Amino acid sequence: MQGTMTSIYNIGCFIGAMSTILTGDYLGRPRQIIVGSTVIAVGAVIQTASYSVAQMMVGRIVAGLGTGMNTATAGVWQAETSKMRSRGKLVIIQMANCITGFSISNWLTLGFSFAPASVDWRFPLAFQIFFSLLIWVMCPFLPDSPRLLIRKGKYEDALEVIAALQGHGATPDSASVRSQFDVIKDILDREHVSTYSWWQLITGRGPSGLLRRMILGAWMQAMNQISGINITSYYMAFIFINALNMTELRSRILAAAGSVDYLIFSCLAYLVIERFGRRKVMMTSAGACSICWIMIAISQGRVAHGGDEYKYGIVSVSFFFVFFASFGMGVLGVPWLYPTEINALEMRTKGASLAMATNWIMNYMVVQVTLPGIENLGWQFWIIWAVICFAFIPITYFFYPETANRTLEDIDRFFETKPGIFVHRNKLAVQLQRPDVYIEADEKFQEAEIAKKSEKDPSYEHVEGKEV
Repeated sequence: MQGTMTSIYNIGCFIGAMSTILTGDYLGRPRQIIVGSTVIAVGAVIQTASYSVAQMMVGRIVAGLGTGMNTATAGVWQAETSKMRSRGKLVIIQMANCITGFSISNWLTLGFSFAPASVDWRFPLAFQIFFSLLIWVMCPFLPDSPRLLIRKGKYEDALEVIAALQGHGATPDSASVRSQFDVIKDILDREHVSTYSWWQLITGRGPSGLLRRMILGAWMQAMNQISGINITSYYMAFIFINALNMTELRSRILAAAGSVDYLIFSCLAYLVIERFGRRKVMMTSAGACSICWIMIAISQGRVAHGGDEYKYGIVSVSFFFVFFASFGMGVLGVPWLYPTEINALEMRTKGASLAMATNWIMNYMVVQVTLPGIENLGWQFWIIWAVICFAFIPITYFFYPETANRTLEDIDRFFETKPGIFVHRNKLAVQLQRPDVYIEADEKFQEAEIAKKSEKDPSYEHVEGKEV
């Protein structure tokens, strides 16, 4: 029942993420986030007022619906409004904010564990509403994605947003703004995704690489969850009590301290995500996570065979902390960033929705198997996660192209070349620097657009970044 009570939330998240396939583009990014946050607040009220197991489960599903909507939308919105060289850093900041909430929840739970009666669990659940209030205050004043606005035919609005995002005094009539607008619109016009049925897209008869890109994004999100992170996120205190025989208070303190460790290293990922690229960061982080699970399995295996429980317990706790650090530096952020970059422009909302739905259903699976896994397999349970994390290294190396230092339109251009399934020998796919061919493509496109405008209007001039 405890496992089901915990994991049922992820079913709500799965359904909420899938729902944005239908509502995400229609509502737009800010309004979708507001709707999701409102649903979370409703779920929080139901949980806080719970008087039965059934009501608590309903409240967790409702809150999950809102969380699924938000997680499927926020990353896409962030990626579509970010500059090429800061996109990864900004999504890392977004994930660090998520871990900030995770850390707050751990310390809040610890603090209120001393509160009388049911206040110890009702107040932490009610506290979710505070963050919904922040969303309601901020989101109405934030711009929608310029790429979504172009898809909807709201060209003037899109130009204004692009100009605002570029800054430095840019206006809708600036050449740089017009150039970016033209490149985005050109890619959308060439894809014509809206002219294909869902069956054609799923069976691979749509634009080149469309299905493959959706699978890459979804599987990257699956890797985020089957790394075993939510074994530690959901059950760290339980593990310390039941697997390491610690007192309840000490286990809660260590779990809260672990969340701070997690937060610190999720922030430090800001320094590496653009410098080393998605591929290297993901593979290095996954390798470190695998080593952590191996060391946890060894230390707990020694205890099971008569070793010093106190000494090997210290080793296990230490490597749980190292795991948080290793995960936070890569396997946390890259899977949340990648689906927002890899999917085709017109399919970005749907692709991200499917990726987030994959994340939450895998989350459900991991949370559901953890308690019986620890009970039935003991120390051998950790070997499973060591093997899985190690498998991420060859998967990323062979199948995942680099997306750092590329515009979202560059990634569309790459898949237009119909690259093979294996990308490890494709320099265009794996190099960290932006390929010269994409820089030249932008320059040629801009020159062609200037020539077209000059032909239509002989008085037109292009002078120092302005259109006259």
